[in-house]
Amino acid sequence: MRGAAIPRTPVILIACVVLAGAAALVVWWRTAEGTAIAASPGDRSVEAGFSRDMAVHHQQAVEMSFIVRDRTDNQEVRTLAYDVINTQATQRGMMLGWLENWGLSKHSSRAPMAWMAHGSMHEAKDGSLMPGMATNTQLDQLRKTKGRDAEVLYLKLMTAHHKGGVDMARGAVDMADDEKVRRLARSMVEGQQADMDLMADMLEQRGAKAES
Repeated sequence: MRGAAIPRTPVILIACVVLAGAAALVVWWRTAEGTAIAASPGDRSVEAGFSRDMAVHHQQAVEMSFIVRDRTDNQEVRTLAYDVINTQATQRGMMLGWLENWGLSKHSSRAPMAWMAHGSMHEAKDGSLMPGMATNTQLDQLRKTKGRDAEVLYLKLMTAHHKGGVDMARGAVDMADDEKVRRLARSMVEGQQADMDLMADMLEQRGAKAES
């Protein structure tokens, strides 16, 4: 005896429901993907400008810290240098990663600091592209010094570097729309301000002070 025939209508209905659900899922995915792309910061956005400029700014801080690490045996200065290297190299990697995820170039033809509302009155020269950045001449001088002289020069240059970085980070806190960018910028302000307080004490211990 043959088994009872399965009604075809329910099977067809189920298949239609499954296909409709799959189609709806595809539409939702494409819509969500399109929204995410549309929400990504643009090439001229605060987020993009800040990430590009601060990545360059951080790179020099890392470079100066590597230089002084090899020019002094003072453990306090070397510890500070290692902290700057680790912190700013990590932050730089985050910002370059954002640019890649946003589908943006890591470089721009726009002038440094163009993303800030007031721009920058800084005159870029001798390798100092943004406020606080050391000149190539100052970096060469740091490479030629050692001991206490290297420590003092590094602390002065890094204090100025942090001041410029803090101003940039505050600009991003005030103007960026992306919360993760604002969060990182706030951490930069707090961390670099703490570093400047420490460096002021270290300079005083060496009978010196940062440039005003």
